[in-house]
Amino acid sequence: MKKIGFLSFGHWTPSPQSQTQSASDALLQSIDLAVEAERLGMDGAYFRVHHFARQLASPFPLLAAVGAKTRKIEIGTAVIDMRYENPHYMAEDAGAADLIAGGRLQLGISRGSPEQVIDGWRYFGLRPVEGENDADMGRRHAEEFLELLRGKGFAQPNPRPMFPNPPGLLRLEPYSEGLRDRIWWGAASNATAAWAAKLGMNLQTSTLKFDETGEPLHIQQAGQIRAFRAAWKEAGHARAPRVSVSRSIFALIDERDRAYFGRGGQEEDKIGFIDETTRAIFGRTYAAEPDALIEQLRKDEAVAEADTLLLTVPNQLGVAYNAHVMEAILTTVAPALNWR
Repeated sequence: MKKIGFLSFGHWTPSPQSQTQSASDALLQSIDLAVEAERLGMDGAYFRVHHFARQLASPFPLLAAVGAKTRKIEIGTAVIDMRYENPHYMAEDAGAADLIAGGRLQLGISRGSPEQVIDGWRYFGLRPVEGENDADMGRRHAEEFLELLRGKGFAQPNPRPMFPNPPGLLRLEPYSEGLRDRIWWGAASNATAAWAAKLGMNLQTSTLKFDETGEPLHIQQAGQIRAFRAAWKEAGHARAPRVSVSRSIFALIDERDRAYFGRGGQEEDKIGFIDETTRAIFGRTYAAEPDALIEQLRKDEAVAEADTLLLTVPNQLGVAYNAHVMEAILTTVAPALNWR
């Protein structure tokens, strides 16, 4: 059995071919898609976060709105770039959104990926401290955020406050019990997966990973997941961790599917560089008739290792078509693979 969710980048473009032509379209359709996903029996609605781009950015208003419009589905991110975040303000936003959703947030965070502008976090007023690079800063922000989510008091109260205070040091409010256990780290390497495990974060691994062995993506990710679980066990955490894998998967059911995704050309992983020195492997797209798709997915070792699968969706094709994509996976693929 697996939890199955969707992952949307929330692209928009003022093109006649796009069903999502504005930021308003992207946000409102994201809410509608989460509602449809819950109706279909999907387990999660996840959203990507990119700054300085025509994509979803600040996630908490959207997460809160989705939480208010749904009842059961998990609501998350994959991922929030912690280089851009003030951990204190983020803890307040996250606590509020989680309370609105009734404790359903699953927040994926990470150091982020190359962005649309050079060192975009500087425009947010953030700087690495001496001896840090931007990745170090992102991990430091993550650790501060995790500590704040423990709900321990740390701030000295004013002796003459405007409103009465509880006794002792004050914590950030609103506080949502249990959110600390629902934080995930998006890891691109084995080392950061092990680091996340030591801190008690769940693991997200996407359609991109640092190419550390030269093997196919799914094999490298399966090894990464095993390294994460070994580090988790060594850390002695009381609860069991969760692991998600993202994939682009399309069952070719009708002529629309074949027109959009049946032309081939993406059946192999690709190698590229995400910066001047970092070689990465990018995952293939799975697009085939259901029987063939089932056999292809049986061989994906990382999907087999994970407890959660996130389906990347082409949001600009509209809510109705993406609901069709999700329903096709739930009805024609998931049962055959014992995911349902």
